[in-house]
Amino acid sequence: MAANTRDIRRRIKSVKNTSQITKAMQMVAAAKMRKAQNAALAGRSYADLLRTVLGSLSGLGEDEAHALLQTREVKKELVLVIATDKGLCGALNTNLFREVAKFDPAKTVFVVVGRKAMQYLTRAQRTVLADFNIKENFHFLEAKQVSKFCMDKFVAGEVDRVSVAFTDFVNTLTQVPSVRQLLPITSFDVADVLSSADKKIEAAHDATPYVFEPDANGVLEAVLPHYVHFQVYQMILDSRASEHSARMVAMKNATDNAKQLIKDLTLEYNKVRQAAITTEILEISTAQIALG
Repeated sequence: MAANTRDIRRRIKSVKNTSQITKAMQMVAAAKMRKAQNAALAGRSYADLLRTVLGSLSGLGEDEAHALLQTREVKKELVLVIATDKGLCGALNTNLFREVAKFDPAKTVFVVVGRKAMQYLTRAQRTVLADFNIKENFHFLEAKQVSKFCMDKFVAGEVDRVSVAFTDFVNTLTQVPSVRQLLPITSFDVADVLSSADKKIEAAHDATPYVFEPDANGVLEAVLPHYVHFQVYQMILDSRASEHSARMVAMKNATDNAKQLIKDLTLEYNKVRQAAITTEILEISTAQIALG
């Protein structure tokens, strides 16, 4: 009995130490989560504005003349995978990699952001062209390096389509693994992602003639690359917000489970201890009766 109670006490102590670690990680993730969520939500207004501008330019210029708008037969596709550098964030990466696994290995090459994505693609024996290390507090110029690499591959004709696999941030409890086409940009893509408010604004402005300086093609030439750069930047922001949200929830669940396990072990310890005391009392009573 003594050995049994000693083992239970050790388990209780071990679980308490683990719960302290998960509680600390939960608080750190919560602090990072608020900052990442604010950054992701703040960038969406600017992204919507860029889409509105592209929607206004659509059909006014010679769209087919721009390299980023040219549609080709897809013989080779590049997929940008945006994952996390660390684990302990629930099924976030697993759900994303399930979408990545659907691509044909023979026709797909990958560009990676996040150590976990690189580890997965290496195990899966997929072709990785580049691995970008984006730090925690990254800037637009760092994300621009990633999008520029993908854009150069598309413009050079080395790949016929560029897609992005990332985790779309919805709210603290909901993160959706998504795959979106980045290149070529099509008028359907631009119109499809407009919010209802943007569509109302577009409808109100349809009757208004626009004057572009120097011309529509010139504006399109300047806006399209920036649109691609900002799209990748926004997707990385969404992925980071999803990561910290998922980690905060996972660590909270781990802490709650540890507390419940401590309660169960404490109850078991008390039962074993009570049984040991009862046994000792019975032995003493039996000995006393035997002695007369």
